[in-house]
Amino acid sequence: MKGLGLVLLMISFSFAGCTGLLDTAAEPRATMEAYPLLIQEGEMVTFDARESDAVEGIITEYRWDFGDGEKRETVTGFTSHTYEMFGAYTVTLTVENDQGGVDDTSAVVVVNGAPVIDLKYPENPRAGDSILLDASASADPEGNDLFFSWDLDWGVDSDGDGDGRNDVDSTDNQVLLPTNKSGIYLGSVTIDDGQQGVLTEVFELNVSSRRFSVVWQQKVIEQSWSDYLAEGEEWSQEITPGASGRIISYEAILELENDLVQPYDNFTLVVTVPEDNYQEKADTEGGNITANENAKATLSEDKLNPVGGEGIYDSDSIEMVIEMLLSEPGAAFGQSPWVLLVQALQSNPDSAIEILPDPDPGNDWSLTIKITIQEPVITEIAFE
Repeated sequence: MKGLGLVLLMISFSFAGCTGLLDTAAEPRATMEAYPLLIQEGEMVTFDARESDAVEGIITEYRWDFGDGEKRETVTGFTSHTYEMFGAYTVTLTVENDQGGVDDTSAVVVVNGAPVIDLKYPENPRAGDSILLDASASADPEGNDLFFSWDLDWGVDSDGDGDGRNDVDSTDNQVLLPTNKSGIYLGSVTIDDGQQGVLTEVFELNVSSRRFSVVWQQKVIEQSWSDYLAEGEEWSQEITPGASGRIISYEAILELENDLVQPYDNFTLVVTVPEDNYQEKADTEGGNITANENAKATLSEDKLNPVGGEGIYDSDSIEMVIEMLLSEPGAAFGQSPWVLLVQALQSNPDSAIEILPDPDPGNDWSLTIKITIQEPVITEIAFE
């Protein structure tokens, strides 16, 4: 009996030593894939823990801590979560099996903050202005450098790829947009923070015309020429007196030097405006010999265009106002080139004897033309 008691005591000690092994549950092995690990604010991350191993039994619970204050429990190893604020978040997964064993694993998700576009430009631009588009105050919440891309006019395909909305007209944070006409200018600026944070803002500029006051001032343009023409020769000159205003009237006088022997020479003066189908001519007539008057030919015309009046005009530029005023129907005579022509048809007297030299082979002459013109005086005024 004494020996049996000793055996029982040894068996008792043996079981007592194994109690810890029997009470310890097998721990699972937690694994987790998170994708993508770099997202933008407001985007979703998917978490997959289906490869986790229960080791013994089955996994009964997945406990998720997303690192932004939100937690979740699921019975399947698959879930997703949306991050609204930028930052780096440590996501922890804890798995538990039906033996009471637990294991955890973690991953870091980086949420990139979207850059903030701060775009400024004038509210009431006028035609002809160079408009400053200023995005220099734009910022990235993480302090990353920003890259700028401007498409200044969606109506123009500057890179020729068939799409007017993807051009890169400038990469500066400020850009000048020149305007030469009124209307709507539509474009965009895109900002990239180099971390897949890309933001685009569309701008629409309503460019207005300008307002001008017009009055007219009158002046006389005078030009003169002189030369010598032998009989049968001619001289011509092209002028454009109406380039800067409305021609109201003109007077052209051709004067010959006095002949020592009469009769006077016969010269002809011609004034032509080809594009207006206008031509007038006059022959020289002898002056009063006693009064020492020279032979002359005179051409004149008045009321060639209506007299301009004061007015207010809306236009994109002074040049456009001038063009409109000078090309008004019924008020545009003489804007094209004029041709002045002097012809020496006959120099008198001819020699009475054919073999003798001509006593009067030609003559000196002078031509003076005076043109009365009205020019617009244009002043830009403010809109009321």
